[in-house]
Amino acid sequence: MKKLNHISIKFSVVVVLFAMMTTACKKDWLDRKPLGQLTEEDLDPGSLEGQVFAIYGGGLRHEGISGLPYIAVHNMRADDADKGSAPGDGEDAARIFDNFQYVTDFWLINSYWTGQYNLINLSNNVLAAADSLENQTPLTQTNIGEAKFFRAFAYFNLVRSFGEVPKIDFRINDPSEAIVPKSTIAEIYQLIDSDLQEAVASLPPTWDSQYEGRITRGAALALQAKTFLTRQMWSQALASAEMVISSEVYDLSTPYNQIFRESEENGKESVFEIQAHYTQSNTEVGITYASRQGVRGAGDWNLGWGWNVPNQKMADAFEEGDPRKDETLLYTGQMNSPYGETLPSNLPRPYWNKKVYTDPDIRRSTGSLGGAWFNMRVIRYADVVLMAAEAANELGGATNTEKALEYLEMIRARARGGNSAVLPEVTTTNQGELRNAIRHERQVELGMEHQRFFDLVRWGTAAANLPGYQHRNRFLPIPQPEIDKSGGVLEQNPDY
Repeated sequence: MKKLNHISIKFSVVVVLFAMMTTACKKDWLDRKPLGQLTEEDLDPGSLEGQVFAIYGGGLRHEGISGLPYIAVHNMRADDADKGSAPGDGEDAARIFDNFQYVTDFWLINSYWTGQYNLINLSNNVLAAADSLENQTPLTQTNIGEAKFFRAFAYFNLVRSFGEVPKIDFRINDPSEAIVPKSTIAEIYQLIDSDLQEAVASLPPTWDSQYEGRITRGAALALQAKTFLTRQMWSQALASAEMVISSEVYDLSTPYNQIFRESEENGKESVFEIQAHYTQSNTEVGITYASRQGVRGAGDWNLGWGWNVPNQKMADAFEEGDPRKDETLLYTGQMNSPYGETLPSNLPRPYWNKKVYTDPDIRRSTGSLGGAWFNMRVIRYADVVLMAAEAANELGGATNTEKALEYLEMIRARARGGNSAVLPEVTTTNQGELRNAIRHERQVELGMEHQRFFDLVRWGTAAANLPGYQHRNRFLPIPQPEIDKSGGVLEQNPDY
């Protein structure tokens, strides 16, 4: 299991690193909390490094980034997931995210929007502060790369979720400066491309272990590949993904049944992971990611809200004997590995998201059931390998087909865990058949990991898989409170 002293050095990163890299206010920093326990009030707002850590310490912990709004927008809309919880709990959310009956003013969508722009604002603050420095050091360039990664990440979330959105790439000194009209999708992607290009050039391939969780070049390349894939820019997507693969920083050596356990956080497969920290003495810097999805029961099984659950389509997607099924679904009324716990038989859902299943020893040691210590995996190396497989297959040709098969087999080989009786190797060289195999592999490998809805949209298969979905539902409505605050400068999306 993950020991608590290990949790205390997880990167929310912060205080010791800041003390090492700055000279200002040194005495004050010696009196502050130990590594990994930073809150926004601990930051020196006048320091560039302090503003970078405000992104990690505050921006990533916003509900719209690592809580229920993100989960709802990114995963609950998928065909193989449901809103979940008990009947009658959040019926309005079920209508929106399960049945695509969008409304223009809903708290989860509003918070999602706010979370992205909060991250953008914090990133812009870093970039403005860096621009004001007369002497920029290598550390300054790294800080710029981090800020540009996070701004690109937030804008990618926004452009996929809303389409045209306001482009704010400058520091806001007065709230009125944030009132700008929407930019085109092409203009938003132009900013994303520019930011990620600089992030790739500025970020290090790795960090020392005490700084785990800090953004790397591999994370920027992986996000870059994802943005290219979304636009069907196959050669660019393949190039970016293969740069991650050839870096040899990441691998698939972690057995699938251990990836989502606390002991394997920030492992060899972690490309971008949001850090969480929670102990009995420090409850300030956890995240709500696990508690919003934890089993909704009573007593020891009151692990969370029970939202975002796998449904029967998710259960049926796995091939016979695929070990990943029992690592994606947590079963009501059954004993579940690896902790030997039997879930009550009277729970309101047959399946729960096992990828947020917390260690009972840590629950006991923290005196908490909510899993606020549980990291959020945003991009895994397996996702990068499957992006490379997809891009190679779409490019076509014998060499690229061979690559696509090789990358697909890397994922299936790890999944079968040495059992040659399951998950036979895919050998077809027919582009359409291989396309379907790769798409299937993304569903089962990355199940409940916030990829499926956006995959269906970019493949053009959303309407065929999502009952009630219409083409307009690829984009959410702009939150009405944001339109009201803008005095009408910000216009609603078409058809809403």
